[in-house]
Amino acid sequence: MSMNGARSYSRWTKVVWAIALTSFTVSCTHYIPRFGIGEKYEEGKAQFLLGRTGDMDVAIAALETVVKEDPKYNDSLMYLGRAYYRKGRYFDAYEILQRALAVNKDDEMAWIAIGLTQLRLGQNDKGIETLKGGITLASKVMTNGYKNYIYWDTRGVISAAIRRSAFLVAKGVEERNGIIESTDRLLALIDDEDNFQRNSRTQTINSLYGR
Repeated sequence: MSMNGARSYSRWTKVVWAIALTSFTVSCTHYIPRFGIGEKYEEGKAQFLLGRTGDMDVAIAALETVVKEDPKYNDSLMYLGRAYYRKGRYFDAYEILQRALAVNKDDEMAWIAIGLTQLRLGQNDKGIETLKGGITLASKVMTNGYKNYIYWDTRGVISAAIRRSAFLVAKGVEERNGIIESTDRLLALIDDEDNFQRNSRTQTINSLYGR
């Protein structure tokens, strides 16, 4: 094969792999590209996943737009509810997270978030029971392959945080403050991992396209 032919073959191989990876992601998440609503969703999610460095006002505005147009769009309700929680808007968070669970009753992040919200609102007994279920669900699903990522929590920090929160929740209402602190940290660690994985996937796709 000539040098030019080899280069063309290499470029074509990269394109094929990029298309395959993108197709795999789309098929696994059932994502349907919608430029208007999709861009707003990605904007809101991106700001949210930045944590303390993100702009929650921007995240809320973007996610509210998505939810108004299509409340079942991906996990927009869950992220909006959690963004309200971060801003201290606990009544709003509770209402939206209830809607998120009506859309997807197996959303472990929404269960954990609404449990924390219940504790913040003084619904201590309900919050403890909700957190027990949410943390148990999270411990079962947060393994390699979670959210279609090949690897997840390779350092084990999330699984350790799950165990810590579960330990405190098992102690009951007397550990309320410790439960909130520990489980807030758990969610932050999950968001950090999700953000890292998203960025790594984007870099992989970009490198395959030669960007």
